[in-house]
Amino acid sequence: MEWDLGVLVNRKLNMSQQCPGSREGHLCPGVHQAQHHSRGSILGPVLLNISINNLDAGLKGILSTFANDTKLAGSVGSLDNREALWRNSDKIEDWATTNSVKFNKGKFWILHLGWGKHGCNSHCIKDPLHLIFSVEEIYSAKNMDKSEITYVKHAKMSWHPQYRSSKFRHVYGKAASKDKCYDCVPITRNVHDNHFCAVNPSFIAVVTECAGGGAFLVIPIKQTGKLDPHYPKVCGHRGNVLDIKWNPFNDFVIASCSEDATVKIWDIPNQLLNRNITTPKKELLGHARRVGLIEWHPTAENILFSSGYDYKIMIWNLDVEDTIISKPVKILDCHRDVVLSMSFNTDGSLLATACRDRKIRVIDPRAGTVLQEGSYKSHKVNKVLFLGNMKKLFSTGTSCWNNRQIALWDQNDLSVPLLEEDLDGSSGLLFPVYDSDTHMLYVVGKGDGNIRYYEISPEKPYLNYLMEYRSHSPQKGIGMMPKRGLDVAACEIFRFYKLIPTKSLIEPVSMIVPRRSESYQEDIYPLTAAAQPALTAQEWLNGINKGPLLVSLRPGSEDVNSLPQFLEPEPLVKTTDLSQQQEGGGRMPEKQKPREIEDGRRRLKVEEKLPTNEQTCLSNGFGIFECPPPKTENELLQMYYRQQEEIRRLRCTLGVLEELRAEENMEMMPPHLPCSGKQQITLVDLGLGSIHP
Repeated sequence: MEWDLGVLVNRKLNMSQQCPGSREGHLCPGVHQAQHHSRGSILGPVLLNISINNLDAGLKGILSTFANDTKLAGSVGSLDNREALWRNSDKIEDWATTNSVKFNKGKFWILHLGWGKHGCNSHCIKDPLHLIFSVEEIYSAKNMDKSEITYVKHAKMSWHPQYRSSKFRHVYGKAASKDKCYDCVPITRNVHDNHFCAVNPSFIAVVTECAGGGAFLVIPIKQTGKLDPHYPKVCGHRGNVLDIKWNPFNDFVIASCSEDATVKIWDIPNQLLNRNITTPKKELLGHARRVGLIEWHPTAENILFSSGYDYKIMIWNLDVEDTIISKPVKILDCHRDVVLSMSFNTDGSLLATACRDRKIRVIDPRAGTVLQEGSYKSHKVNKVLFLGNMKKLFSTGTSCWNNRQIALWDQNDLSVPLLEEDLDGSSGLLFPVYDSDTHMLYVVGKGDGNIRYYEISPEKPYLNYLMEYRSHSPQKGIGMMPKRGLDVAACEIFRFYKLIPTKSLIEPVSMIVPRRSESYQEDIYPLTAAAQPALTAQEWLNGINKGPLLVSLRPGSEDVNSLPQFLEPEPLVKTTDLSQQQEGGGRMPEKQKPREIEDGRRRLKVEEKLPTNEQTCLSNGFGIFECPPPKTENELLQMYYRQQEEIRRLRCTLGVLEELRAEENMEMMPPHLPCSGKQQITLVDLGLGSIHP
C-alpha cells in the first residue's frame, strides 16, 4: 500500500488488520508494503487503526487512540487540575489546525468517574476526540486524489454525556385519560407553522375550520369530553386565522391574526358561549399583507407585537380608546424576508427574531436598531427562543443535509453557535419551549408524537439531555398552560395540550416530577411570573425596563388568578334611595343615613368573623350555576361536593349573623325588658335574600 498523505509525513504509523490471523506491524509512509497472510493481502478493503506518535506531545495525561475515537484520561483532584485537562483539548485542537484536520471541540465531553474507596481522586475522561477522518475531509484539506486514501474509514462520532445530579432527571410525561381530553374538535387543516392553540387557567382556544373566513373555538378548561358540533365560534376574520395568543394579564382577552392582514382583540365572557362572537373589542389595521405572528409583551400591559408577510414588525399600544387602530407606535423595518419567529427576553427589553433569510437578529424594539445579527452556513434557522436571563439563544432548524437540528447561541456573539446537534431526519418543524423557573427546555416535533426535554446550565456543556416523551399520535400544534394553572399537588411542572387532527382530539400531557410526599414541593416550584403587569404601556414606551412580578404557587399564599374587571367586588355600602341618585347625579351622598352606616358596620363585622380561606362562589371564572353539566360520575361527585361546601359556608354565615343580631338586640334592649329568642335576620346586604328562621 502506498501512502501519500501530508498529515502523516515523517510520522510512525501502527497498522493492524482486523481479521483472523493478522498481526500488528510498523509502516513507513511512502513505502509500498505488501505483506501476505494466510487470509490474503492487506491491500484488500480492511479497517486500519492509525496512531500518530506526536499527537500526545505536551499533554499532561494518558492519551489512548482507537479506531473510532480517542480518549484522554487524567487524575483530577482540584479545579486547577481540571483546567489543565481542559487545556489538553486546546493543544489537540491546535494540532488539528496545524495539520489541516477538522476538530469539533463542541462535542468534547467530560465523564466524572467519582471517588474511590480510599478517598482517591476522581478521574475525568474527555470523550470523544475524533481522529479517524473521512475521505472527504482529508481530500478537502490537502487536495489529494481520493483513490490514494480509499482505505481510511469514516468513524461516526459517538456522544457520551457526563453524569450529573439533577432533581429533574426522572421527569416523565403523563397523557390524560380519555375523559379528560377534548374530543370531536374540528382542528384546522392549515399548513402554517404555528401552534394553533392557546391556553390559560380558564380557557383553551384552538383554531378551527370555518366556511367563508377564519374562526377559532374558546372552550372552558373544565369542559372536557365530546364537544357539541354546533358549539359557538369566534369568527370575525375574513381569512384563515394564523395565530392566537391570550393576554398574559387578563384571562378573558385574546388576540388573533389572519390572512386578511388584520389583528383583532376579543373579549370573552365569563359564562358559556351561547352564540358566535363576531364583533371584536379592537381591530388593528396596518399590515399590507397577511399577519402570521403575534406576541404580547411579557411585562408591560396592553403592548402587542405583530409580524406580517410585508417583512415588518409593528408595535401596538392598546390603551387607546379607539376601536379601530390604524397607526402603530413603532414599525421595525430591518428584515429582508418573512419573520418566522419572535421571542422576548425576561424584561421585554430585547426581541430575538428568526427570518427566512437564515439570519438570527437581536433587536432593541423601542429604538428599532439591530444589536446582533448572525447566520451559520450549516444551520437554517426556523424558530428562535430567549433562554431567560442566561444571555443565550436557542434555535431549531435544519442542517445542510436537511436533518432536524438544534443550536445554542451566545446572545452577544451570533457568529458561531456554542453548540450544534442533529436530532433526526424527520421533516417536521421543531417548536422550542423554555421554562425559566426550572431551566428546562422542551423541543416539540410537528408531525410526530415526541417531546424531548433538556436542562440548561450556564456552563459547559450547556445542554443536558434528560428524557423523551414518546407517543404514537402525531401532533399538528401545541398549547402550553401557564404555571399558575398547574396542579402542584401532583408535582406537575409543565402541561402541554397536543392537537391531534387525525382523531379530532386535544390531549393534555403533564410533565411530572416523581415525589412520594404529598406536601407542597418548594424546591421545584420557585417564584413564578404573576398575572399582573409590572409596567404600563406608556412607561415601557418611555424606556423603563422592569422584570415580571413574582408570586408563589403555594396553595393559600396569594391570589395568582387573572380576573376580568367586571368580576371585581362591589362597594361595601350601596345607596338604594332613588331620589338621592337623581339629586346627586349618581354620586355618593356626603352624609349617609344611620341605617346605612349600621349596615356597613355589620357587614365588616361579618367579614372579620368569617374564615379567611373561604372560597367565593366563582370557580375558574364561572358561577356555580353556570358550570357545564357533569358528563361523568367523577364530575357529578365533584359538583355535589362543591354544593355541599357552599351550603356549609352559607350555614356558617347565618350562624355569624345570628350572633351579631343577638348582640345588637341585647345592647339596644332596656335592662328591665326580657330578651326574645326569635329575631328576624335580613341578609339583603350579602345578596342572599331575606330569611326568617
